[in-house]
Amino acid sequence: MYYELFRLSHFVAIFFFAGALVVENMAIKPQISGEDARNLAKVDAVCGISALLVFGIGLTLWLWVGKPAEFYSSNPIFHAKLGLFLLMVLCAIAPAAFFLKHRKSYEEIVAVPSYLRLLLKFELVLLLIIPVLALLMARGIGLSA
Repeated sequence: MYYELFRLSHFVAIFFFAGALVVENMAIKPQISGEDARNLAKVDAVCGISALLVFGIGLTLWLWVGKPAEFYSSNPIFHAKLGLFLLMVLCAIAPAAFFLKHRKSYEEIVAVPSYLRLLLKFELVLLLIIPVLALLMARGIGLSA
């Protein structure tokens, strides 16, 4: 029962994370209004909180609930998936700092650096790869026989 509850919670957190990341990518432009900057700061907060939940619940599933930890620990596909998730989190630091800086901005126009938009797009690419790795993992690919 706990396993199913944690799996469901993990998926819900993933969907919130993915939704917030898609909204950020749709709303970000080379120049945004101050109101958009404030709204994107809220969306980024949802993205950050949900990423923490994804990580925390995933860690719980890995180490304490469900399959034995060795099932995941011995699978290189799992390590790749975890590495890409951590890379995604590292890529999210700069946008989070930018949105945090402008969360109370009353500037009429806020210039968004091009590298920031690139990082957000790269996060989306990683978000597309991670479920593929999860599917491979679920099929037992990467496990030594």
